[in-house]
Amino acid sequence: MDASQARSRHEDRLMKLANVTGVGIGRDENSGADVIVVFVTRKVPRDRLRDEDVVPEVLEDVPVRVLAIGEPTAQ
Repeated sequence: MDASQARSRHEDRLMKLANVTGVGIGRDENSGADVIVVFVTRKVPRDRLRDEDVVPEVLEDVPVRVLAIGEPTAQ
C-alpha cells in the first residue's frame, strides 16, 4: 500500500489522538521514501501519553513521522 492510501485509511483515527492537528504525506530526508506526517501542537514523551494517544511508528508498512508545528492559527 502506498503512503496516500495508508494516510486516507488512518487519517480519521489519527486526528482523534491528543495534540494531533493534521495528517499529510512527506518524504523521508535520508531515504527519499514517502512517509505519513502527523502534525502535532507539541511533542510529548511517550511515557506521558495514554497508550491510545501514541502515534504509531508505521502504518501498513509506511513509516510515520511526527512534526511539532505549535498551535495552528488562521491567517
